[in-house]
Amino acid sequence: MAVEPEHHPISVSEASDLAKSTLRRTGTLCVIGEVSGFRGQARGGHCYFEIKDEEATLAAIIWRSTYERLGFALEDGQELIMYGTFDVYKGSGRMSFVISHAELAGEGQLRQQVALLAKRLQAEGLMDPARKRPIPKFCERIVVCTSYSGKVLHDVEQTLARRNPLVAIDTVECAVQGPTAPATIVRALSIAAKAKPDAILLVRGGGSLEELMCFNDEQVARAIAACPVPIVTGIGHEPDTTIADMVCDLRASTPTAAAEQVAPAIGELIDVNATRGRRLKRALAACVSELAQRVESLGSRPCLASPFALIEERSHELDLTEERLFSAPGHLIDRHARELDHMSVRLDSAARRICTVPSARIERLGASLTALSPLSVLGRGYAIVRSDDGHVVTSIQHAAAGDALTIQLVDGGIRTQVIETQEGRIDS
Repeated sequence: MAVEPEHHPISVSEASDLAKSTLRRTGTLCVIGEVSGFRGQARGGHCYFEIKDEEATLAAIIWRSTYERLGFALEDGQELIMYGTFDVYKGSGRMSFVISHAELAGEGQLRQQVALLAKRLQAEGLMDPARKRPIPKFCERIVVCTSYSGKVLHDVEQTLARRNPLVAIDTVECAVQGPTAPATIVRALSIAAKAKPDAILLVRGGGSLEELMCFNDEQVARAIAACPVPIVTGIGHEPDTTIADMVCDLRASTPTAAAEQVAPAIGELIDVNATRGRRLKRALAACVSELAQRVESLGSRPCLASPFALIEERSHELDLTEERLFSAPGHLIDRHARELDHMSVRLDSAARRICTVPSARIERLGASLTALSPLSVLGRGYAIVRSDDGHVVTSIQHAAAGDALTIQLVDGGIRTQVIETQEGRIDS
């Protein structure tokens, strides 16, 4: 190939400088691409990797100072929106895109926003476990905050009805997706709190990160933290935890699991009541036994077992004294007679005092025993109903038509058979 005479040869260095100046004239570019070949920071803290799309690959550089300002760590596969300029490294002639600023694109950007907000709220103490309140073990009334469309509300109601139909349910509708959802959630929580339930369920049936962004809203998080009623979340999005889940008092993986947290099974309640009944019975028996022992101990004292024994002993002593006085001179007899009269008066007073206090105590203890006796309750018209196996029947659930029962009354028992069971009061 012939060289045109007007073209003068230039050095490699000059060619590199020319390329470098030409590329710099393109100015700052905004490029979107995927991180590839990232191996962390080099010894000097700078990052060297590639950015690519489906058709091309570019070498990229982020200087140490720029990387430290990003606010997130680079990883292979991240999609970035990058601002920077092209440059040529003179030593190798390699062209690189020097990134001056970068941010995550798409879902990665959303995750970055959520992470930054979560970090800030955590620093304020909104996620502190010490701030969170325990959910009542036996909730009698709850409020469900969710969308009325879909199956979520139906699933929660079905779960509560199955586990414990005694739990009362109120509902407040709110949007659980879209730009207007945060405001409706904050409003729903405020309405629910004014009803003063035992707990509030904030539930939704899962979705993508973008769909769940209303539960990563700062105002929603602050409304949950400020709510005077314990809140259980069931967002139904197990892989990711929303900020609402982090701030609430208890997080459940699904709406159904959230309902189970506030509705103890009816069988568990029956077992707890039975256990407490047995403990109460043992405590009552121990109390009665202790009182009986105290009464027996008091009754064994000489002053109570034989109240007049002390008087008889003193009387015998007086008789002996009288015998001695008969043999004494007259002035001694008079003196001892006066002493005898004085002692007689004191003895009479002491006898009344000794007998009165124990007698009154015995009457009080006897009255206490009578009040604690189950027979006194039966005497007021109550009865104890037992099944054939000896268990006390406390509910119509424990008896069926045809069952044989024993009714214990104050003066005896009645054997009977169940004709039918009926809820509520049965008029005679």
